[in-house]
Amino acid sequence: MTPEQVLEKMGFSPNEIKVYLTLNDHGQKKAGKIAKIAQIDRSSCYHSLKSLIEKGLVGYVMIGDVKCFQATGPKRLLEYVKEQEEDIKAILPNLDARRKAAKIEGQVRLFKGIKGVKSIFLDIARAGQDNMVFGSEGQFSVKMPEFAMQFDRLKKENNIKTKMIIREGRTELDDQRTEYRYLPQTEESPAVTNIYGDKIAIIIWTTEPEGILIENKAAAQAYKSYFKIMWENAKPAKK
Repeated sequence: MTPEQVLEKMGFSPNEIKVYLTLNDHGQKKAGKIAKIAQIDRSSCYHSLKSLIEKGLVGYVMIGDVKCFQATGPKRLLEYVKEQEEDIKAILPNLDARRKAAKIEGQVRLFKGIKGVKSIFLDIARAGQDNMVFGSEGQFSVKMPEFAMQFDRLKKENNIKTKMIIREGRTELDDQRTEYRYLPQTEESPAVTNIYGDKIAIIIWTTEPEGILIENKAAAQAYKSYFKIMWENAKPAKK
């Protein structure tokens, strides 16, 4: 990724990026010169400089009555990210309490793309409860091999066991915390269902994967009952 793309992902505005990179690339400059090199108007330049100063990414010195601005070292970006992380950690208990207070039974969320699906698997790991799965065709390990290994480690750390019903003829590679059974005469499907705690997560492994997370105690209980019936009628799978 380019510096511009990374800074954009960090939440910097286009003008902030132009101003910061101008100072990083060209050294100490007056505001008018920065605006000219960055090809933005003076007003936008001053606004971006003010914001970058507040973030600790830009400083200035007075030469006579004129301010000359300069970027702090690039490593300051890491410090800035760490400060944000600490701020977020500080408010997490408060946000979690507020979320629980306002929680609505029957919450449904949609996730798109690899990052969205990753969020669902992290939620499974954080829940720390056994997971019941059916419909898997091994897409997780193929599409996200590195994260799949990380997920297995998280399962072990959180003492999560998995029961998985797979299509007859399929084999799965996983750690010893997963028990497999198979059902004959089942069709191959891109949709995989995970049931854990009070949640149901349906992952649809299309070109751009999608995930549907349903948080509903009654619905999860019903799915667990259906899974139990399928499990009792399934046969142990050979690894």
